[in-house]
Amino acid sequence: MKIAVLTSSRADYGIYLPLLRAMEADPFFDLHLIVFGSHLSDAFGYTVELIEKDGFTIDHRIEVMPADDSPGEISAAIGKTTQAFSQIWAQSEYDLVFALGDRFEMFAAVVSGVPFNIRFGHIHGGETTLGAIDDAFRHSITLMASIHFACAEAYKERIIQIRGDKNLVFNTGALSIDLLKSCELMKQEEFMERFGVDLNQPTILSTLHPETVSYERNIVLAETFAEALLHLPGFQLVITMPNADTFGKVIREKLQQLKQLRKGVHLFENLGSIGYLSCMKYSKMLIGNTSSGFYDASYFPKWVINLGNRQKGRIRTPNIIDLEFNPVSIAETARKIAGLPVPEFEPVYGKGDAAAKMIKILKNEFTTH
Repeated sequence: MKIAVLTSSRADYGIYLPLLRAMEADPFFDLHLIVFGSHLSDAFGYTVELIEKDGFTIDHRIEVMPADDSPGEISAAIGKTTQAFSQIWAQSEYDLVFALGDRFEMFAAVVSGVPFNIRFGHIHGGETTLGAIDDAFRHSITLMASIHFACAEAYKERIIQIRGDKNLVFNTGALSIDLLKSCELMKQEEFMERFGVDLNQPTILSTLHPETVSYERNIVLAETFAEALLHLPGFQLVITMPNADTFGKVIREKLQQLKQLRKGVHLFENLGSIGYLSCMKYSKMLIGNTSSGFYDASYFPKWVINLGNRQKGRIRTPNIIDLEFNPVSIAETARKIAGLPVPEFEPVYGKGDAAAKMIKILKNEFTTH
């Protein structure tokens, strides 16, 4: 079965990894990657090198990053990505193409394949993020895809609702849980040697992405976020930079200013999947608005202070505390929960066998149709 996998960022590649490794090890599959988006940007760490290091076959590299993070450039990038992929799909002979998530460039790649009757498999459909334009892209990919791999039962039901059809819609659990269950995370000493950060110190792991529905607000949100972190002197901060969303530049600028204003601020473009998850393991909590606070943090589990509207609509577990962008309440809450045990709860996103379930489904579907 000839499989292509669309990967446009460090984030989706890290999620894909357990599935990629399982398919690469199985002679039933002929695996190929199509790399585009921020993978090929120096500003975002040129993360295509991670893929090359892992040894996966890359069929195409498509450089279509927007010139900046303005709405006009994001819109233009959607058009350029659609056009670039039309040439790939015209000569494509893949049996199935995987798309993950909800980003604008992923939407552009998929919508370009519709006239060519490309068969897409969608991972992480059915979710809702009311504070981001990603909802429109995610649900559109759901309508364009042929087979669906949801990470929770509630999301499976939403896919069925969107499509009006339960055929080829599966709840496999989240691939990120597979990675956490199977990988060997770094020890504090290894992390120190690799990244220069001592995780024996009280640490907060943080990522703030723009709220793309109301991008004008991001100046105020970034200032509030930085002020809250400034008022947590008892912690060192490991901050991963925002992705290539509309108005993400202002957040980057505020974080750079924060680094100048206080000690113990470590900014990273890319820690890699193992580095990021290792940091999470030893951190006191997560603060920000990343989806990792919902999936990955549920595994350990870790306290999560989820900020603002970006992740509204996702499943809440007892380790997640939702707050508005108020520097006083953020700092007070962080200090309060730092010494409290995280409540235990039943796994929501599967038991770490999502890749095995996906492979079983693909083999059954491909050999019987």
